[in-house]
Amino acid sequence: MTLMTNPAHPGEVLSELYLQPLDMSAITLAKRLHVPRTRIERLVKGDTALTVDTAVRLATFFRTTPEYWMNLQRAWDLARARETIDVSGITPLEAA
Repeated sequence: MTLMTNPAHPGEVLSELYLQPLDMSAITLAKRLHVPRTRIERLVKGDTALTVDTAVRLATFFRTTPEYWMNLQRAWDLARARETIDVSGITPLEAA
Protein backbone atom coordinates (compact mmCIF):
# COMPACT_ATOMS: atom_id res chain seq x y z
CA MET A 1 0.00 0.00 0.00
CA THR A 2 1.36 3.43 -0.88
CA LEU A 3 0.92 6.51 1.24
CA MET A 4 -0.85 9.40 -0.43
CA THR A 5 1.45 12.34 0.28
CA ASN A 6 -0.49 15.16 -1.36
CA PRO A 7 -4.18 14.26 -1.53
CA ALA A 8 -6.73 16.69 -2.90
CA HIS A 9 -9.07 18.49 -0.53
CA PRO A 10 -12.59 17.00 -0.76
CA GLY A 11 -13.86 20.36 -1.97
CA GLU A 12 -11.42 20.27 -4.87
CA VAL A 13 -12.63 16.79 -5.81
CA LEU A 14 -16.23 17.96 -5.54
CA SER A 15 -15.53 20.92 -7.79
CA GLU A 16 -13.36 19.26 -10.43
CA LEU A 17 -14.99 15.84 -10.71
CA TYR A 18 -18.60 16.69 -10.06
CA LEU A 19 -19.61 20.35 -10.26
CA GLN A 20 -17.55 21.47 -13.25
CA PRO A 21 -18.51 18.53 -15.51
CA LEU A 22 -22.17 19.11 -14.64
CA ASP A 23 -21.79 22.88 -15.07
CA MET A 24 -23.38 23.18 -11.62
CA SER A 25 -22.66 25.98 -9.17
CA ALA A 26 -22.02 25.52 -5.47
CA ILE A 27 -25.21 27.50 -4.82
CA THR A 28 -27.29 25.14 -6.96
CA LEU A 29 -25.79 22.10 -5.25
CA ALA A 30 -26.45 23.61 -1.82
CA LYS A 31 -30.11 24.11 -2.76
CA ARG A 32 -30.37 20.52 -3.99
CA LEU A 33 -28.78 19.23 -0.77
CA HIS A 34 -30.90 21.50 1.46
CA VAL A 35 -27.87 23.10 3.14
CA PRO A 36 -26.71 26.71 3.44
CA ARG A 37 -24.90 27.91 0.32
CA THR A 38 -21.91 28.93 2.42
CA ARG A 39 -21.35 25.30 3.46
CA ILE A 40 -20.70 24.22 -0.12
CA GLU A 41 -18.92 27.43 -1.13
CA ARG A 42 -16.45 27.10 1.77
CA LEU A 43 -15.96 23.41 1.09
CA VAL A 44 -15.19 24.00 -2.59
CA LYS A 45 -12.71 26.77 -1.65
CA GLY A 46 -11.00 24.42 0.80
CA ASP A 47 -11.82 26.74 3.69
CA THR A 48 -13.70 24.12 5.70
CA ALA A 49 -13.65 20.39 6.31
CA LEU A 50 -16.25 18.00 5.00
CA THR A 51 -18.73 16.99 7.70
CA VAL A 52 -20.45 13.64 8.07
CA ASP A 53 -23.76 15.36 7.35
CA THR A 54 -22.45 16.76 4.08
CA ALA A 55 -20.86 13.42 3.16
CA VAL A 56 -24.21 11.65 3.52
CA ARG A 57 -25.96 14.29 1.45
CA LEU A 58 -23.31 14.25 -1.30
CA ALA A 59 -23.37 10.45 -1.38
CA THR A 60 -27.12 10.40 -1.79
CA PHE A 61 -27.11 13.08 -4.47
CA PHE A 62 -24.19 11.75 -6.53
CA ARG A 63 -24.95 8.04 -5.91
CA THR A 64 -21.65 7.41 -4.20
CA THR A 65 -21.04 6.42 -0.57
CA PRO A 66 -20.48 8.54 2.53
CA GLU A 67 -17.26 6.56 3.03
CA TYR A 68 -15.95 7.81 -0.31
CA TRP A 69 -16.35 11.42 0.79
CA MET A 70 -15.13 10.85 4.35
CA ASN A 71 -12.04 9.01 3.10
CA LEU A 72 -11.15 12.06 1.01
CA GLN A 73 -11.36 14.19 4.17
CA ARG A 74 -9.40 11.65 6.21
CA ALA A 75 -6.60 11.53 3.64
CA TRP A 76 -6.45 15.34 3.55
CA ASP A 77 -6.38 15.61 7.36
CA LEU A 78 -3.65 12.99 7.76
CA ALA A 79 -1.47 14.58 5.10
CA ARG A 80 -1.74 17.97 6.82
CA ALA A 81 -1.04 16.37 10.23
CA ARG A 82 2.08 14.63 8.93
CA GLU A 83 3.36 18.04 7.83
CA THR A 84 2.73 19.80 11.13
CA ILE A 85 2.84 17.36 14.07
CA ASP A 86 6.31 16.88 15.54
CA VAL A 87 6.74 13.27 16.66
CA SER A 88 10.55 13.33 16.68
CA GLY A 89 10.68 13.01 20.47
CA ILE A 90 8.53 9.87 20.59
CA THR A 91 10.36 6.55 20.93
CA PRO A 92 8.39 3.65 19.41
CA LEU A 93 7.39 0.80 21.70
CA GLU A 94 9.79 -2.10 21.48
CA ALA A 95 8.40 -5.48 20.43
CA ALA A 96 8.19 -7.96 23.29
